[in-house]
Amino acid sequence: MNPNTKKRQVDFQVIAQWVNEGDRVLDLGCGRGVLLEYLKQKKSIYAVGVDIDFDRILSCVKRGVSAYHGDVKNLLSTFGDNSFDRVIFSRSVELLDEPDVILADALRVGKRVTVGFVNHGYWKNRLSFLTTGAGTVNEVYPKPWYETLRSNPFSLSEFEAFCEARSIRIEHKVPLGGNWRDECKLLPNLLAGYAIYDLAK
Repeated sequence: MNPNTKKRQVDFQVIAQWVNEGDRVLDLGCGRGVLLEYLKQKKSIYAVGVDIDFDRILSCVKRGVSAYHGDVKNLLSTFGDNSFDRVIFSRSVELLDEPDVILADALRVGKRVTVGFVNHGYWKNRLSFLTTGAGTVNEVYPKPWYETLRSNPFSLSEFEAFCEARSIRIEHKVPLGGNWRDECKLLPNLLAGYAIYDLAK
């Protein structure tokens, strides 16, 4: 089992703890539908995914996951208030053009919103910029900047400041250490490599 698979397993397990049996779940930036497939197996959810990549949508269909091909912002606007019990952004918020607007709409569409993201305040990321003036290239981000999608990276403290400014309640949060497997309870903005937040209006 490769390191990324192990990391995703812990991510999935944390999210599954916040999902109730039979919940209606919308995954924005669902990729190949692996998370929704996992939640269907564990919690018998009603799953819907959205992704801009058509090949990934085909993978969702092969997994038995219903998915829409298109822009997250446009598709969100088609759903009514509280259409879903939970809306999930798993490593997708930093790729959005208007994260502020889209997160607000997700909180309208979903009773709860889950956000998982790489912490760019993590000490290795800081050290890389301090010593080399460049971002880290590793198993999480294996490609140089010019071969990747656009990205607006942020830290745990920046995300929490955003939630406070927008009066978004943080119901639960789980910062994970640099190995993405163990919970980080000490100085998470510095020592957590990844974090998952459970949000409500």
